[in-house]
Amino acid sequence: MRQSEPLRALVRETAVEPGDLIYPLFICPGKGVRNPVSSMPGVFNLSVDEAVREAEEAAQLGIGGLLLFGLPESKDEAGTGAWEADGIVQQALRALKQSPAAKKLVLIADVCLCEYTSHGHCGVVVKSREGPNANFDTFDVDNDPTLELLARTAVSQAKAGADVVAPSDMMDGRVAAIRKALDAADLKQTPILSYASKFASAFYGPFREAADSAPQFGDRRSYQMDGANLREAMREIDLDIEEGADMILMKPAMPYLDVVRAARERVDVPIGAYQVSGEYSMLHAAFQKGWLDQNRAMLESLLGIRRAGADFIVTYFAKDAAKLLG
Repeated sequence: MRQSEPLRALVRETAVEPGDLIYPLFICPGKGVRNPVSSMPGVFNLSVDEAVREAEEAAQLGIGGLLLFGLPESKDEAGTGAWEADGIVQQALRALKQSPAAKKLVLIADVCLCEYTSHGHCGVVVKSREGPNANFDTFDVDNDPTLELLARTAVSQAKAGADVVAPSDMMDGRVAAIRKALDAADLKQTPILSYASKFASAFYGPFREAADSAPQFGDRRSYQMDGANLREAMREIDLDIEEGADMILMKPAMPYLDVVRAARERVDVPIGAYQVSGEYSMLHAAFQKGWLDQNRAMLESLLGIRRAGADFIVTYFAKDAAKLLG
């Protein structure tokens, strides 16, 4: 049954197609801007016009969609740039909707505040007790006030043209707050892709350079999930679906394939997995050393995520993989 490629293909159980892939883009101010991210070979901060060109190429390759992140011109403690009508992601969404080629793509907008806040955390930050450090030596992210800001962000993005909004903040109750706000704004048809189990992971490091979103103090372990807890991940998934999530996303992918599999066996909504920046950069480091065959290892990594149960994959390899798969 393995003697030839046609025979292997005939009995193959799992496949990856270009339409299964979601390509993340980092949108920045300016025109003609294509700044390389040093820790992520082949990844760039793109001005809106360059993002449209990238989207048109992705559409021609048959890629399923884009996931948009924003780098605003300025930041503040509340992350105001996330929900402004002329915010950087909103500008990109409107431009992409005007491109005939890009209209073939599902446009997904990341809903979070970390790229827009001066402190780099995903919500409203308050001191939990006094201390000598003015930069919040001990702090909390205040969950409930953050929900209103996330909901405003999702509505703003949907009005600008997002086909799907994707909250990645891990605040409790955010899906219900966003669903209520979308419905009240007559955006009832906008689906929610919830990062239902997003773990506090070391594999996000390169992303924080790409999105300029590193916390200025502390870390995110008080609101992102503990990587040791599979049962807790299932509770988070159940809660988000009860609150109205239409799809769920697992993040990271490779170190948490057991979570993807457990979720697939538990729920019947579409499931995605995010092959995060650290996974991508780690593989690229091995490619550059000649330790791994780039094309085979890239496709094998994606196949493993699909086999675990993901219906679609967010990956920085989307274009390179689509060229091979096409």
